[in-house]
Amino acid sequence: MKNFKTAAAVIAVSATIVSCNQNANNTDTTNTSDSTTVENVENAIAINPLNHSKEFPGATLKINSITAEKVGTDSAKVTVKYDVSNFELTAQTEHDHHMANSHDGQHIHFILDNTPYAALYKPEHSVTVPVNSEHYLMSFLSRSYHESIKTADAHKLVKFKVTADAKIEEQAVPAEAALFYSRPKGDYKGEDTKFMLLDFFVSNAELGADGHKVKASVNGQEFTLDKWVPYEILNLPMGENTVKLTLVDKDGNAVSGDNVSIERKFNLSAE
Repeated sequence: MKNFKTAAAVIAVSATIVSCNQNANNTDTTNTSDSTTVENVENAIAINPLNHSKEFPGATLKINSITAEKVGTDSAKVTVKYDVSNFELTAQTEHDHHMANSHDGQHIHFILDNTPYAALYKPEHSVTVPVNSEHYLMSFLSRSYHESIKTADAHKLVKFKVTADAKIEEQAVPAEAALFYSRPKGDYKGEDTKFMLLDFFVSNAELGADGHKVKASVNGQEFTLDKWVPYEILNLPMGENTVKLTLVDKDGNAVSGDNVSIERKFNLSAE
C-alpha cells in the first residue's frame, strides 16, 4: 500500500463568526487574534475562535501499511500501521485552554467513514469491517486536548476497498472538498462542560470570507465559520446536545459529494 488533513436580542435564530483577515489559509500557523468573536452572553450559545496552543513544525504522519485478514465468513480485520516523526505520542501538550484533556497525552485521531474517532496512543490500530466494502480513512495527529494539527504532513486521507477475499485495494481519493468531524465527542462532566472544543478537518478546500465555509448548527442555532482554526463552544445546556457541520461554498450553498455533512450528539453532566 502506498503512503497515503435578553439573550435572544443578541443572538436570535443564527449567529455568524466572520474573519477580519481575508487571507485565511489551511496551515497550522493561523493567527486568530484579529478574528471577530460572538459575544459571550449569559445563557446564549456562543462559538469563539482560538489560537493554537502550540505549533509542531515538521510533525509528520505516514501510513506504512494497511492489511486485512478474513474473520468468519463475511468480515475482515483491517490493520493500519503508522509512522510518526517530530511528534511524541503520549506527551502532554502545553496549553492554557480550559477544556477536556486526555490524561494519556498526544495521539492520532483515527476516523473511519466519518464515524466517531478512535484515539490511538500507539501507531497501529485494527478494526473489523464487512468484506466487499469501501471506506474512507482520515488520520491526523492530535494535541492532548484533542485539537488536530492542521498541516498537509500531519494527516493522511485514504480510500480503500476490502474485497470478498479480504484483500485491500487502494482507490483514488476524490479531489472534491471534504469535511471530517472530530470534536465534541462522547460524554463530558464537571469542569469539562464549560469550554467545549469544536474541531474538524478540511480536505481539498480552503476556508475564507471568499472561499468555502463550515456551517455549524449547535442545538439548532446556526453559525458560519470561515477560518480553519479550533473553536470553543460556550453555554451549552446539561444533557444531550447536537452539533451538525456542513461544508458550503463561497455563496453558502451546500457542497455535494462524500463527507460533506456530519451530525453528532454528545452529553454533558454536572457530575
